[in-house]
Amino acid sequence: MDVALSFYKPEHADGLNGFVLSEEDKKFTALPKDVLPQALVIRDRYPTVILKEDRPVGFFILHTSKETIAPYSNNVSAILLSALSLHAPYQGKGYAKQAMLQLPAFVANYFPWCDEIVLAVNHRNHRAKNLYRSSGFIDKGRRRIGPIGEQHILHHFL
Repeated sequence: MDVALSFYKPEHADGLNGFVLSEEDKKFTALPKDVLPQALVIRDRYPTVILKEDRPVGFFILHTSKETIAPYSNNVSAILLSALSLHAPYQGKGYAKQAMLQLPAFVANYFPWCDEIVLAVNHRNHRAKNLYRSSGFIDKGRRRIGPIGEQHILHHFL
């Protein structure tokens, strides 16, 4: 059941391009194939893959640009997590939770200056909110309006 986190490598492309999301998930996140091209060419974005036995099962992007992070946190030492998705056949197996539990050590290893991981989750995305809360993220009451309504800003302090 163990998963590992890895920065994106070209050998992950085929697996990520085959990702499928449920109709419910499509409301709240993007497919890797839709966000990866931009993430690969913009500095300060780090596409990250959740691997199960070297097979991509999940994906997210870490952002270090202060301009990108500013709407979510005033902390200049924060990093932003966005676009978390899990390939539909691998949902409900605990892989996302394992990945989120590994995330603080991963971030600390590659971004030693970082002392906070921040993210926004739609207020109607209960499954994702539960995942983040059970992985150590806390809700300090900060809100913002996203593309489809209110978002809760969650924080994980390292």
